[in-house]
Amino acid sequence: MRILVTGASGYLGRVAVRMLDAEGHEVVGLVHRHQPRGFSRVEWRRGDLLDFHSLVLATSDVDAVVHLAGLTRVREAFAHPTRYYRVNVAGTLNLMEALAISGGDAPPARLVFASTGSVYGVPKRQPIDEDAPPDPRNPYAASKLAAEQAIAWQCATGQLGAVSLRIFNIAGAVGETGDPDGSRIIPRVAAVAAGRARRVDVYGDGSAIRDFVHVNDVARAVLLALEACETGTHRVFNVGATPASVSSILETARKLTGRKLAVAHHPAHPGEAPKLMADNGRLRGKLGWQPRSSSLEQLVADQCRTELRSV
Repeated sequence: MRILVTGASGYLGRVAVRMLDAEGHEVVGLVHRHQPRGFSRVEWRRGDLLDFHSLVLATSDVDAVVHLAGLTRVREAFAHPTRYYRVNVAGTLNLMEALAISGGDAPPARLVFASTGSVYGVPKRQPIDEDAPPDPRNPYAASKLAAEQAIAWQCATGQLGAVSLRIFNIAGAVGETGDPDGSRIIPRVAAVAAGRARRVDVYGDGSAIRDFVHVNDVARAVLLALEACETGTHRVFNVGATPASVSSILETARKLTGRKLAVAHHPAHPGEAPKLMADNGRLRGKLGWQPRSSSLEQLVADQCRTELRSV
């Protein structure tokens, strides 16, 4: 397939592009600013989710789109909710409309959309399966859910076949590509281990559990989801693998690096869920996905390796 990847220069985007290319697909990477190096067989196009004309040009000759571009920071979303809706929702609408125009008489396109496990909010039943009712608690999650709903309606017209991947906490590294978001717990711990940050701020007693999944395993889910797209259908899959507490992440980093980690404890955020875990049974059963790189040790070791190498 000839596949357009939006957000191709991002954390997940780079890994997905390499994997799609290795599987023999023709990959077109859509970038907003900088074109990554080291991708000799990838065609690069410049575009913006809010520039409809650029999307029409970018989608003119592709069979499928892997839509990874968007805004993803929860705290920032509270300060700028309209910006998050504009990029994540209106940008997705622009992309689907461009696909419909560019497709002409060609068979309906395929779309894989990177959504988030945070669309579920804080359900009581754990682990969380795809039948749990959405209850987003922040503008980021709400904008992703709204984009999912728009995708489902577009599929209902018969002009598209799509899969939304509700990704929980992506982590780890492939080669030199580690998680660049220092606000997330594993990159923060790795940065402290490398001496790039002073301390790890822990809110509560460190027992809160979240679900983590390796970026390489997420990229494989993207690959499988492309094959699972069916015209007229929108399917949803959770992508998570390893429940882990903040305390266990800290202890794992200490063991792997042999370094002391400064920790500052703060009161827990009001209403914080004690645990949020993904049920990935549908992804395993329907698409044959298995996490290969998502042990806690590898998730932490990969991120620490990229941090320590650059010290």
